[in-house]
Amino acid sequence: MVERMNEITPSDEGRMRASDADRDRVAHRLREALAEGRLDPDEHSERLEALYQAKTLGELVPITADLPELSGDAAPAMPADPGSPRSLHGGARVTAAEPTSRLAVAVMGGADRSGSWVVPNHFVAATCMGGVDIDLREARFTQRETTIWTGCVMGGIDIVAPDDIDVRVHGLPIMGGFGGGRGRRGPAAPNAPIVHVRGFAVMGGVDVTYKRRKHERKSDD
Repeated sequence: MVERMNEITPSDEGRMRASDADRDRVAHRLREALAEGRLDPDEHSERLEALYQAKTLGELVPITADLPELSGDAAPAMPADPGSPRSLHGGARVTAAEPTSRLAVAVMGGADRSGSWVVPNHFVAATCMGGVDIDLREARFTQRETTIWTGCVMGGIDIVAPDDIDVRVHGLPIMGGFGGGRGRRGPAAPNAPIVHVRGFAVMGGVDVTYKRRKHERKSDD
């Protein structure tokens, strides 16, 4: 199937680079086709691989060419302007895309996850005599509720969150600390992702702070 896709020559419009929103729509159609029995698991896996290798709109077309269009009720709601940074807000952060990272570990060093990344429903952050920085301001989530499992020994884990999501801290400090909520300017957006921070901190700390995104800082200038 992938070989057949490469034989198709796209039009000028088809040569346009695909966005994350474009891939999300195709991934959603594939998931529905798998649930309906139109695709078997092997076909679904093969098409997902082709989806995340695709760079243009033309390369996305053959992936679902033999599948029916989704009804308006089944199609995922997309913002009016998916290319705008303001479109990544509240419930729009939940995506059908595959996670881009599941783990961040630092031993006597540092690790970070930031920028435009996809967070799985369970993410693990662990450090021993080091530091882990997790920035969720431009992140998307595979589920509305996500758990970040933390293990911190004589180190620190810092989590930065945007105002439109809700972060709830449940960790166990042992001669250490868990903190959260500093810097928040208002309540979370309706249907916003909820991030649970769980785990332990031994002679170390896990801290959650809310910070504005870049376009929000510019609009306040």
